[in-house]
Amino acid sequence: TSGRTSREVAALLPLRPRDTVLEIGYGPGTLLAELAQRPERPVLVGVDPSAEMAELAARRAGHAELRLGSAAQTRLPDASVDHAVAVNNVAIWPDLDAGLDELCRVGRPGGTVLLAWHGVTARSRIARSLALPTEAWRRIEEGLDARCARVGRTVLTDVEVAQAVR
Repeated sequence: TSGRTSREVAALLPLRPRDTVLEIGYGPGTLLAELAQRPERPVLVGVDPSAEMAELAARRAGHAELRLGSAAQTRLPDASVDHAVAVNNVAIWPDLDAGLDELCRVGRPGGTVLLAWHGVTARSRIARSLALPTEAWRRIEEGLDARCARVGRTVLTDVEVAQAVR
Protein backbone atom coordinates (compact mmCIF):
# COMPACT_ATOMS: atom_id res chain seq x y z
CA THR A 1 0.00 0.00 0.00
CA SER A 2 1.40 3.36 -0.96
CA GLY A 3 1.56 6.31 1.40
CA ARG A 4 -1.05 8.14 -0.68
CA THR A 5 -3.43 5.17 -0.57
CA SER A 6 -2.94 4.84 3.18
CA ARG A 7 -3.70 8.53 3.73
CA GLU A 8 -6.80 8.39 1.54
CA VAL A 9 -8.14 5.20 3.13
CA ALA A 10 -7.43 6.49 6.65
CA ALA A 11 -9.35 9.68 5.82
CA LEU A 12 -12.46 7.59 5.06
CA LEU A 13 -12.58 6.22 8.61
CA PRO A 14 -14.89 8.21 10.89
CA LEU A 15 -12.46 7.93 13.80
CA ARG A 16 -13.33 8.98 17.32
CA PRO A 17 -10.71 9.18 20.07
CA ARG A 18 -9.38 5.74 21.03
CA ASP A 19 -11.46 3.79 18.47
CA THR A 20 -10.10 0.34 17.73
CA VAL A 21 -9.10 -0.23 14.11
CA LEU A 22 -8.46 -3.71 12.74
CA GLU A 23 -6.44 -4.00 9.55
CA ILE A 24 -6.67 -7.32 7.74
CA GLY A 25 -3.55 -8.10 5.71
CA TYR A 26 -1.43 -5.23 7.03
CA GLY A 27 1.63 -6.21 4.96
CA PRO A 28 4.59 -3.94 5.77
CA GLY A 29 2.41 -1.73 7.98
CA THR A 30 1.94 1.37 5.83
CA LEU A 31 -1.70 1.95 6.81
CA LEU A 32 -1.05 1.12 10.46
CA ALA A 33 1.78 3.68 10.51
CA GLU A 34 -0.53 6.28 8.95
CA LEU A 35 -3.26 5.58 11.50
CA ALA A 36 -0.74 5.78 14.35
CA GLN A 37 -0.20 9.45 13.39
CA ARG A 38 -3.89 10.36 13.57
CA PRO A 39 -4.86 12.81 16.33
CA GLU A 40 -7.64 10.45 17.49
CA ARG A 41 -4.92 8.02 18.68
CA PRO A 42 -6.75 4.85 17.60
CA VAL A 43 -5.98 1.49 19.14
CA LEU A 44 -4.47 -0.50 16.27
CA VAL A 45 -4.75 -4.24 15.69
CA GLY A 46 -3.40 -5.98 12.62
CA VAL A 47 -3.98 -9.51 11.38
CA ASP A 48 -1.83 -10.96 8.59
CA PRO A 49 -0.91 -14.54 7.68
CA SER A 50 2.80 -13.70 7.23
CA ALA A 51 5.36 -13.65 10.05
CA GLU A 52 7.71 -11.74 7.71
CA MET A 53 5.14 -8.98 7.30
CA ALA A 54 4.72 -8.84 11.08
CA GLU A 55 8.45 -8.08 11.40
CA LEU A 56 8.28 -5.33 8.76
CA ALA A 57 5.11 -3.81 10.19
CA ALA A 58 6.52 -3.79 13.73
CA ARG A 59 9.21 -1.38 12.56
CA ARG A 60 6.65 1.08 11.18
CA ALA A 61 3.81 0.87 13.68
CA GLY A 62 5.43 -0.40 16.83
CA HIS A 63 2.51 0.18 19.18
CA ALA A 64 0.06 -1.77 16.99
CA GLU A 65 -0.94 -5.21 18.22
CA LEU A 66 0.18 -7.44 15.36
CA ARG A 67 -1.29 -10.93 15.10
CA LEU A 68 -0.94 -13.84 12.74
CA GLY A 69 -4.25 -14.84 11.22
CA SER A 70 -6.60 -14.14 8.36
CA ALA A 71 -9.81 -12.33 7.53
CA ALA A 72 -11.72 -15.50 8.41
CA GLN A 73 -9.73 -16.15 11.62
CA THR A 74 -8.80 -13.00 13.50
CA ARG A 75 -9.03 -14.64 16.93
CA LEU A 76 -10.48 -11.40 18.32
CA PRO A 77 -13.40 -11.20 20.76
CA ASP A 78 -16.94 -10.49 19.55
CA ALA A 79 -17.75 -6.80 19.00
CA SER A 80 -14.18 -5.71 19.81
CA VAL A 81 -13.36 -3.34 16.93
CA ASP A 82 -14.89 -0.08 15.73
CA HIS A 83 -13.45 -0.20 12.21
CA ALA A 84 -12.22 -3.05 10.02
CA VAL A 85 -10.10 -2.30 6.95
CA ALA A 86 -8.49 -4.40 4.23
CA VAL A 87 -6.43 -2.86 1.43
CA ASN A 88 -5.54 -4.80 -1.72
CA ASN A 89 -6.24 -8.25 -0.32
CA VAL A 90 -10.01 -8.90 -0.26
CA ALA A 91 -9.90 -10.44 -3.75
CA ILE A 92 -7.40 -13.07 -2.59
CA TRP A 93 -9.18 -14.13 0.59
CA PRO A 94 -9.67 -17.90 0.32
CA ASP A 95 -13.30 -17.54 1.47
CA LEU A 96 -14.98 -14.15 1.04
CA ASP A 97 -18.09 -15.13 3.00
CA ALA A 98 -16.09 -16.46 5.96
CA GLY A 99 -14.03 -13.24 6.00
CA LEU A 100 -17.12 -11.03 5.91
CA ASP A 101 -18.76 -13.11 8.65
CA GLU A 102 -15.67 -12.67 10.81
CA LEU A 103 -15.49 -8.90 10.26
CA CYS A 104 -19.13 -8.61 11.26
CA ARG A 105 -18.58 -10.80 14.32
CA VAL A 106 -15.67 -8.69 15.62
CA GLY A 107 -17.22 -5.36 14.57
CA ARG A 108 -19.18 -3.23 17.00
CA PRO A 109 -22.64 -2.04 15.97
CA GLY A 110 -22.26 1.30 14.19
CA GLY A 111 -18.70 0.49 13.21
CA THR A 112 -17.37 0.59 9.68
CA VAL A 113 -15.97 -1.91 7.23
CA LEU A 114 -13.74 -0.66 4.38
CA LEU A 115 -12.58 -3.09 1.71
CA ALA A 116 -10.23 -1.53 -0.84
CA TRP A 117 -8.80 -3.02 -4.02
CA HIS A 118 -6.76 -1.72 -6.95
CA GLY A 119 -8.90 0.66 -8.99
CA VAL A 120 -9.35 1.37 -12.67
CA THR A 121 -8.05 4.91 -12.04
CA ALA A 122 -4.75 3.75 -10.49
CA ARG A 123 -1.61 5.52 -11.67
CA SER A 124 0.23 2.24 -12.24
CA ARG A 125 -0.67 0.20 -15.31
CA ILE A 126 -0.07 -2.97 -13.31
CA ALA A 127 -2.48 -1.84 -10.58
CA ARG A 128 -5.09 -0.87 -13.19
CA SER A 129 -4.77 -4.32 -14.73
CA LEU A 130 -5.63 -5.82 -11.32
CA ALA A 131 -8.90 -3.87 -11.02
CA LEU A 132 -11.80 -6.12 -10.10
CA PRO A 133 -14.48 -6.87 -12.67
CA THR A 134 -18.01 -5.65 -11.97
CA GLU A 135 -19.13 -9.14 -10.93
CA ALA A 136 -16.46 -9.34 -8.20
CA TRP A 137 -17.43 -5.92 -6.81
CA ARG A 138 -21.10 -6.97 -6.92
CA ARG A 139 -20.29 -10.08 -4.88
CA ILE A 140 -18.34 -8.05 -2.27
CA GLU A 141 -21.06 -5.41 -2.00
CA GLU A 142 -23.87 -7.96 -1.80
CA GLY A 143 -21.92 -9.81 0.89
CA LEU A 144 -21.52 -6.60 2.87
CA ASP A 145 -25.14 -5.61 2.27
CA ALA A 146 -26.36 -8.95 3.65
CA ARG A 147 -24.41 -8.37 6.87
CA CYS A 148 -24.25 -4.59 7.27
CA ALA A 149 -26.04 -1.40 6.29
CA ARG A 150 -25.37 1.54 3.95
CA VAL A 151 -23.04 -0.13 1.50
CA GLY A 152 -21.39 2.26 -0.93
CA ARG A 153 -18.31 2.49 -3.06
CA THR A 154 -15.75 5.28 -3.23
CA VAL A 155 -13.11 5.71 -5.92
CA LEU A 156 -9.79 7.03 -4.60
CA THR A 157 -6.61 7.77 -6.53
CA ASP A 158 -5.37 4.18 -6.75
CA VAL A 159 -8.07 2.04 -5.16
CA GLU A 160 -11.82 1.56 -5.03
CA VAL A 161 -13.35 1.10 -1.59
CA ALA A 162 -16.52 -0.74 -0.64
CA GLN A 163 -17.80 0.89 2.55
CA ALA A 164 -20.37 -0.41 5.00
CA VAL A 165 -21.69 0.38 8.45
CA ARG A 166 -22.09 -2.53 10.82
